[in-house]
Amino acid sequence: MADVAGGFGFRTGSAAGIGVGPYAELTFDSEGDVDRATQGAVARMEATDVLVFAHGWNSDRSTAVRLYDQFFAPFPALVGPGVRLGYVGVVWPSMRFSDEPIPDFEAAGALAEPGHGCALDPLTRQALEGFWPGRRAELDRLAELLAEQPESAAAFIEFGALVRELAGVDAVHAVAAPAVPAIFTDDVLEVCRTLSRALARAGAGAASGSGAVPAGGEGPGLTAGAGLGGLWGGAKELLRQATYYKMKKRAGVVGERGLGPVLAELAAGRPAMRFHLIGHSFGARVVSFSLRAVPDGARYVRSVTLLQGAFSHYAFADRLPHDKGRGGALRGLHRKVDGPVVACHSPHDSALKVFYPLASRMAGDSAGLLGFDERWGAIGHDGVQAVPGAPRLSLDTALREGVPAAGCVSVDAGSVVRRGGAPSGAHSDICHEELARVVVAAGRMGR
Repeated sequence: MADVAGGFGFRTGSAAGIGVGPYAELTFDSEGDVDRATQGAVARMEATDVLVFAHGWNSDRSTAVRLYDQFFAPFPALVGPGVRLGYVGVVWPSMRFSDEPIPDFEAAGALAEPGHGCALDPLTRQALEGFWPGRRAELDRLAELLAEQPESAAAFIEFGALVRELAGVDAVHAVAAPAVPAIFTDDVLEVCRTLSRALARAGAGAASGSGAVPAGGEGPGLTAGAGLGGLWGGAKELLRQATYYKMKKRAGVVGERGLGPVLAELAAGRPAMRFHLIGHSFGARVVSFSLRAVPDGARYVRSVTLLQGAFSHYAFADRLPHDKGRGGALRGLHRKVDGPVVACHSPHDSALKVFYPLASRMAGDSAGLLGFDERWGAIGHDGVQAVPGAPRLSLDTALREGVPAAGCVSVDAGSVVRRGGAPSGAHSDICHEELARVVVAAGRMGR
């Protein structure tokens, strides 16, 4: 296996710090190859219904396990007497920018103080060395530039060239592969200026607690600045976007080539077992792309719940509104689920409100003439789009009346998914009993 996530070993039950059981982990490498020992543990579970949760991009195994422990905790009290739950945590190699606070796991206000927010903290630096092995010299220089923040166009040009090299876009371009995202090819000063403004916008929204940007406001400690020195926050975000570019592709690979075939094998060996897929952020991409491996007519995937999903809100559409000859990347795959695909979304998610559409636009992920928000939106920001008949529910309505028995449905979870600091806002504020109840309702597992 390639790029096996360091320290992502197999655990069961409370040994992993999980308070519910039986619990096991499905561990995948960057190419979607599974650790067969972990697959065997899932196959041996004594359960009628198995919750399969995939973490997102800004995670390591430690934070993923804490997420699973907190999210799974309410379920035993929510399901009916005929339901025996098994719990599976999908662990795939992503990386964590450790200076970004995650609600429920770290103290409020943990964001780096102004003046230090551009530097790479030691844990993030260590994660980047694992993410790009053998590139210590380039990372040393990037860290030096971020720490010094020189007001020099030449320094930004050097920084941009190093990021391009790490992202591998020069090699991609050389062999005439798909177009390189504009974020790596446009003028680096303009890119850093655009990203700095986006950081200011996200900071203002998080500071207000509304996800909205006060008129004329840029948020405390996150102004773009008048000179070049004020653009280094955007330069650090460019480095983050380079990891995003790689993680987005990896999440699809792990889902389609890894999790999907593994679930098919498990279902073949345990035909009575029902699987309920849950994904957060890029983990929502993992579980959604796993549907490509579901055989026609299979009924083992009984529900899919997407929590702040970091992929296009048009993904399940048969036809794109701005290009009728094309469909979404997952067009029609909701029909592979013997139950609903529920997209929980929140307006307080700055990562998906601000950065996802910006990154998608600069990556050229779509085509057409619609407005910025409509064309580049994320499913975790405003739910499923362009799927006829897909209902849109408030969280209260979903909990009171339930969700449809099949098809796509959007649930506005902004009433609970609302806490978090800059730059991601409420993107990771998902450990709520109300969201566990949505999963139970989607899977028809309730009392």
